[in-house]
Amino acid sequence: MARILVAEDERDIRDLISFTLQFAGFEVHVASNGVEAVELAPSLNPDLILMDVRMPRMTGYQACEALKSLPETKDTPIIFLSAKGQESEIQEGLGVGAVEYILKPFAPDELIERVRQVLAEMGKA
Repeated sequence: MARILVAEDERDIRDLISFTLQFAGFEVHVASNGVEAVELAPSLNPDLILMDVRMPRMTGYQACEALKSLPETKDTPIIFLSAKGQESEIQEGLGVGAVEYILKPFAPDELIERVRQVLAEMGKA
């Protein structure tokens, strides 16, 4: 069972993502901001991180850069979730090390499919 860390500051969205992924058979852990994600990820050793772009204390971009600089998480795939779909934002997200950029709102089935695809590509499915 793949372990996924979800970093999302909005509780309702975080709960929806967590429930969706648990229902699909994933082990899910949550963080409510970028700082928590950076602190939790090295010891949790997730197979995948789903991260909101706009969060308090540390943006998703900043958290991604921090995680990519740590030996324990440098190879962990990160998928950004964002309501901001401008090409420049997507390119910035991919530029700091994310492997995917999913726009909100998204269908639960779409999220599960994209997560499974990334895990399969990384040999973690």
